Amino acid sequence: MKRAIVFGATGGIGSEICNELAEAGWSVYVHYRHQDKLAQAICSELMDKYPMQDFIPIKLDFDIDDSELEKFVANLLPVNAVIFSQGITKYGFLGEQKLDDISNILNINLTVPIKLTKIFEKKLITQEFSRIIYLGSVYGEQGSPLEAVYSATKAGLSRFCQAYAREVASTNLTVNVIAPGAVDTKMNAIFSAETLQDLKSEIPTGRLATGKDIAFWVKNILQPESRYFTGQTIYVDGGWLI
Repeated sequence: MKRAIVFGATGGIGSEICNELAEAGWSVYVHYRHQDKLAQAICSELMDKYPMQDFIPIKLDFDIDDSELEKFVANLLPVNAVIFSQGITKYGFLGEQKLDDISNILNINLTVPIKLTKIFEKKLITQEFSRIIYLGSVYGEQGSPLEAVYSATKAGLSRFCQAYAREVASTNLTVNVIAPGAVDTKMNAIFSAETLQDLKSEIPTGRLATGKDIAFWVKNILQPESRYFTGQTIYVDGGWLI
């Protein structure tokens, strides 16, 4: 049975990834940090649709020590794919940022995903095929003012992916980044309708991405036939910045 773990599964992109993978025959660990009821609801809905597959809500707070991260992975059933779709940002000038906020963004977006990648490696390379996908951002290529730390974490994911993919290229494990542009999720809900309309006018396709636009690429990279595709960052931005 193909099994994936989707970190940040209760987010706008993560939940769509779960839907796409379930439709493609995957069983899924549905990760959450705080939204336990939403994770349960996602699993219940998917179990009703796909009763022959497993959908398991699983909690992990990224603000834990390394030994707890190791225990978390050790207690999982074998997985073929790990998708890191979690991510946070904090809008504002760097000089006005709290140091705790900076540490939190670095930890959730970059540090813990790298640590979990190291811990998952032994489980993944024993599979017939295995995949790691990180959700990056166009801001990892063109840094965004007022999101300097966020931009740094997303750039870090792309460079880490490029290097690490070469380390494991001789195994059955591929490692890639999908970097969305502006997506219609809660992260962008803080902006006014006027601001969002101005943003849409800058995007050649004339709209924000949906979670499904991003999940499509996750589903395809997870196919066994994509084994020659590794170390890459795919920009899915409607022609906006890249």
